[in-house]
Amino acid sequence: MAVNRQTSKMALYLVWTLLGFSLSAPPTDLDSEAFSPNYDDLNTWDLNPYGMTYDYDDLDEEVGTLAPPPAVTQPPAVVSPEDYVEEMTLPPRPTKSPVLSTLDFRGPGLFGPDTGLGMPSCLLCVCISGSVYCDDSELTQIPPLPKETTHFYARFNKITEVKATDFINLNQLKRIDLSGNQIGKVNEDSFRSLLQLQDLMLADNNIQALPELPASLKHIDVRNNQLRSTGMHAEAFKEMKELQFLYLSNNKLDYIPVSLPDSLRVLHLQNNNIQSLSQDTFCNTHDKSYIRKALEDIRLDGNPVDINLYPQAYICLPRLPVGTPV
Repeated sequence: MAVNRQTSKMALYLVWTLLGFSLSAPPTDLDSEAFSPNYDDLNTWDLNPYGMTYDYDDLDEEVGTLAPPPAVTQPPAVVSPEDYVEEMTLPPRPTKSPVLSTLDFRGPGLFGPDTGLGMPSCLLCVCISGSVYCDDSELTQIPPLPKETTHFYARFNKITEVKATDFINLNQLKRIDLSGNQIGKVNEDSFRSLLQLQDLMLADNNIQALPELPASLKHIDVRNNQLRSTGMHAEAFKEMKELQFLYLSNNKLDYIPVSLPDSLRVLHLQNNNIQSLSQDTFCNTHDKSYIRKALEDIRLDGNPVDINLYPQAYICLPRLPVGTPV
């Protein structure tokens, strides 16, 4: 059986070979030499007319090792740090119309009633050592002062009243200058407790009456006010053993205040309503040897009094008063 199968395969192979040869064979009438190759010229054939040789082994290797096209990758996701805070632009806040600030001297806090024991007006004025300067500051009342204040200046403001509590506990105060304000009222206890006060300047105000003043005063200036004789204490200056300067000009006084201390050097009473003098106004009628040596400057001009009518009133003075009848 095996021999027969082998024989059959060989027979089929011959048939297919002959059949293929017959189909591809050229026609019998053609010249066989035209189709027969010239093997003698085989070496002269130019198989590569372009003058290049190829190493097909290398070509296969190059083709096999071509790099794949680059893959399209997405950019990495941005990760914010843990402490990152995103900035935001807020819309502008609505603006409010400015409100004028006012000082509260009665309520609690910095400008409350207890601040006179501590500091405070140094926020409003200029404080240098023990001196407080509040000149021309549009004040309508006296601000609380540091307890250590020795000199207080508040000239050219709009202060209308001096209260009993304005200078309380200011035991070191030596000078008060409130000139050029609008003061019409001075409380009776405003200056009484100031036992070291030496200079009291109240010129150019609207004062009609003076309160009780400390005996320590050396200089009093109440010029250009509305002061009347009825608005002064009887013998208001008698106990002021160190008083040297007393300025009372341009007021509405009816007479010269008595008794005047021996320490007085200057007395200005011009432009008042003084109509008469007493022999005891400057001198002591009971002591003919008494001489008032310190009082050298007396001004009575601008008053209705005729000083020539009272010669005995000046016999103890080193100089005569200045004054002529109106």
